[in-house]
Amino acid sequence: MELSFPIAEPDAAALEQGRLLFAGQTEFLKGVVAMDGMPPANRLEVCFAGRSNVGKSTLINALTGRKALARASNTPGRTQEINFFTAGDSHYLVDLPGYGFAKAPVKTVEKWQKLLKAYLSGRATLRRAFVLIDSRHGVKDVDEEIMTLLDSSAVTFQVVLTKADKVKEAEREKNLAQVRQRIARHPAAFPEMIVTSSEKGWGIDTLRAVIATLV
Repeated sequence: MELSFPIAEPDAAALEQGRLLFAGQTEFLKGVVAMDGMPPANRLEVCFAGRSNVGKSTLINALTGRKALARASNTPGRTQEINFFTAGDSHYLVDLPGYGFAKAPVKTVEKWQKLLKAYLSGRATLRRAFVLIDSRHGVKDVDEEIMTLLDSSAVTFQVVLTKADKVKEAEREKNLAQVRQRIARHPAAFPEMIVTSSEKGWGIDTLRAVIATLV
């Protein structure tokens, strides 16, 4: 039986928790290229994964209300580090390297993949991964790879649809159905999706609330 994967709808208390968390200071902490460079695992952690140019950096900027906190790039594969940001005194936000279509040597890509696997399996404070899927395209095979990796790492992941304002409603509903069908195969998938538009601000409060209420 396939899960329905409804759209997340936090209550007023959760929305307020999210507002308060992200009303505080958010800062870039460090970029990490090896496990021995990881900051102490002393606070709750969420990470953001998505194929190149899905809008990860733009979403993190919208989430934190900081236009240039995470560096957005039009060049696929530009983000080559695991980037850590602090949210208040309680959370890490972690921007993972974009996957797929990376204009990088094979050995470099292999190094990223090795670091990614080590990170996902080695951070006890990692509470959830947010897998970003472009609303215009739905789940692609390269997205299946990261979701399968999250399954094997036993890391709960939640799908965040990006760029929802860039697709007409009928097409968006069709793509949502495709996403629901594809993620139903993954045991680590959290049974609610979040639909966002960084440009329009859609779903940003919802994502803040979800992060703030994780325990």
